[in-house]
Amino acid sequence: MGMKKTQQEEEVTNKKGYTPKQYIRFLLPSLIGILLFLVPVSVDGNVTIGLGILADGLQGAIEEYIPLFMTIVLCASVVGSLIVKFTTIEAVKKSAFLTGLFDITLFWFLLRAFGALFAVLTLNEIGPEFIWSGLTGGVVLYDLIPVLMVWFLFACLFMPLLLQFGLMDFIGALVRKLMIPLFKLPGRSSVDALVSWMGSGTVGVLLTTQQYEAGYYTKREAAVVATNFSIASIAFSLIIARFLNIDHMFIQFYFSVVVTGVIAAIICPRIPPLSLKKDTYYEPVGKQIDEVVPEGVSSFQWGIRKAVEKADQVKSYTSVIKGGVKNVIDIWFALIPLVMALGTVALVIAELTPIFNVLSYPFVPLLQLLQIPEAQAAAPAMLVGFADMFLPAVVGSGIESELTRFVIGVMSLSQLIYMSEIGILLIKSKIPVSFAQLFIIFLQRTIITLPIAALMAHLLFF
Repeated sequence: MGMKKTQQEEEVTNKKGYTPKQYIRFLLPSLIGILLFLVPVSVDGNVTIGLGILADGLQGAIEEYIPLFMTIVLCASVVGSLIVKFTTIEAVKKSAFLTGLFDITLFWFLLRAFGALFAVLTLNEIGPEFIWSGLTGGVVLYDLIPVLMVWFLFACLFMPLLLQFGLMDFIGALVRKLMIPLFKLPGRSSVDALVSWMGSGTVGVLLTTQQYEAGYYTKREAAVVATNFSIASIAFSLIIARFLNIDHMFIQFYFSVVVTGVIAAIICPRIPPLSLKKDTYYEPVGKQIDEVVPEGVSSFQWGIRKAVEKADQVKSYTSVIKGGVKNVIDIWFALIPLVMALGTVALVIAELTPIFNVLSYPFVPLLQLLQIPEAQAAAPAMLVGFADMFLPAVVGSGIESELTRFVIGVMSLSQLIYMSEIGILLIKSKIPVSFAQLFIIFLQRTIITLPIAALMAHLLFF
């Protein structure tokens, strides 16, 4: 790829600007990325994407071994941190990757240690039952972590097809005129939303964090995209609908999710705390984006030009693969221990304490005002989603009113900020959002989307 151009290639370049080889370098990897991440596929009646087929296939093949394997990984993460902290192994000290992975502060080390401890207790069903029960640690280790492990494996390996070969730059140039006035975001953010809708919200957040750390989003833009566009996938939305026994209305249900999500994404970036975020880029890399289309050039032509330029910067596929493998290791060793620790704690609070019930009391009169049946029973579902997005469906599954179950389902998918996955991923990332800010944004999205969901349910569907 780094070889000199032939005389024929030079002639093509002089006439059209780029050689056929340069166009292929953009088009082929981008096409594979589109097929893997963005094209919906129906498998056994379920809508998923190519990446989902790979992830589900691997998970199905090794599912019984994943809890043990990931428990070993979590313990290795703790041991590695201790080794780096208290020894002077030269090879580790010289590796920026290993140092960044294991040389962590006491706070993050304690979270890793608790994550490993909870995993060991849950795997062996020893210690306090409230930690390893099927409602708390068992959910995280046996239901959540296997999904995250395989999804992040393939997402990290194949995400460079979206990021490094020009697809984001091409789409960004095409849709910037829509994204800027509506959401105050660059056009490339539309790809993050599509990846989330078609694949996984956590993969969408991962895409956003990598774009921010590469200098393609400002602090404000990254925070807005991660907290407003990481919608649950169509596949997971169908699971929620089935659990709430409203899957016979799935089209109406998902339409309501999209409408409420878009309205929240228009409002939230315009109010604090998101509106107060600085429009400055990640300091170590600075600004790396320019989607402004020059006069006299169409958006399509400019998008192609920027995409080919981006793809031309990739000089070695080996380096791309190595980067993907490092991202997988970073997710497994640094993020999943936090999911085990904080996810378990969040579920213990949600399932075994009255905290969310007490906090949800103010929602009872609001639900009654919106004429939502069984308001008292539905109120906790408005808040428990902050711990985990599946909990509102658990709370609402026993409610008799179909309208109420419909609204709860829409809310569970519209709130977006849930600590068991997306919240932890954001707190660990370089994107400047705190736990308190995430809770405020969660409440804002709840207050904004609840009246819309109720109104749509009353006027259009019930």
